[in-house]
Amino acid sequence: MDVHTILVVDDEPEITELIQMYLTREGYNVHIADNGTDAILLSEQLKPDLIVLDILLKELDGIEVCRQIRKSSGVPILFVSCKDDDNDIIHGLSVGGDDYITKPFSPRQLVARVQAQLRRTKRLERYATDATDANKPASLLQFGELVIDLDGRTVQCGERSISLSVKEFDLLSYLAQNPSKAFRLDDLYQVVWGANSIGDTRTLMVHISNLRKKIECDPASPRYIHTVRGIGYKFQTKEGPTDVLSRQMEGL
Repeated sequence: MDVHTILVVDDEPEITELIQMYLTREGYNVHIADNGTDAILLSEQLKPDLIVLDILLKELDGIEVCRQIRKSSGVPILFVSCKDDDNDIIHGLSVGGDDYITKPFSPRQLVARVQAQLRRTKRLERYATDATDANKPASLLQFGELVIDLDGRTVQCGERSISLSVKEFDLLSYLAQNPSKAFRLDDLYQVVWGANSIGDTRTLMVHISNLRKKIECDPASPRYIHTVRGIGYKFQTKEGPTDVLSRQMEGL
């Protein structure tokens, strides 16, 4: 059984010692950084499976650390912070954080969130392995100029390649495979973050907002991802889904 490596970044020794103690008890290999610069270096060297990242670091704060790490890595990042305002939480998620927990927190709750993120990553790795099966046909969905490669996990809009985070792609692909169906916020959250995830739907709403900014010409008047008042979201467009591979075969 592989041992997961977790990088904990916080400049308060009491916090890092407490987190390290609880995560080590669960069998994780824990490394500590007490500043943003070391956190970036250790992230590159260790290739951790998850990062627990404090926002209020001296010199280089957690938000900037997350931005730098996101340039080259999709590692799950769990923010911890004493700032619990909605705008702070949304900002942390919008720069690439996967989850957000406020101080003071229960160490057991933090461990549960770490476990939920790692379970999610494991499921995605299994998906990627299945997608490399040479005998498995490609699965492409097209809605007008928007093309979603479900196996390759890429998105193209016209001539433009769209870079999506893991969860942004999961959200988009799930909605696109169920066009015109309205999903409740809680249901979408459970699908993408996992049945045993702990959190709230603000995380989902931020990711939907990010998706719209990336795939919509006018995010304020979306063409693809629509809000269903009192319920949640649905994927709907005038163009129906097209299996691109089948269409190409028909033209041969």
